[in-house]
Amino acid sequence: QVQLVESGGGQVQPGGSLRLSCEASGRAYSDYSMGWVRQAPGKEREFVASVTFSGGPVYYADAVRGRFVIARASDKDTIYLHMNNLRPEDTAVYYCNFLSGDGPTARPVIPWGQGTQVTVSS
Repeated sequence: QVQLVESGGGQVQPGGSLRLSCEASGRAYSDYSMGWVRQAPGKEREFVASVTFSGGPVYYADAVRGRFVIARASDKDTIYLHMNNLRPEDTAVYYCNFLSGDGPTARPVIPWGQGTQVTVSS
């Protein structure tokens, strides 16, 4: 069974940067899009960014466009989220998944992993 492992989270000050990584344990879904969602305390999970299996095009939520960059490694089973100019409202647990479709309407393909916590605070 393919599993997803997210890493790279942590605590940063506003304006700081982080790079999240997501690695899949198998290649069964390499031809799917992949993406990131996040869930803040007391809020629903929300779309952040996605990338097609070929590495592009990419899609971003309005809240992160211009600050976050999603990228897919050549092995197709690893994606990254470069987060710049972080804001307190970016605080959330970030999850990755293979996606059926692209953008905010895409649906997850396999069970979610444990995610990685990002905290933006001074």
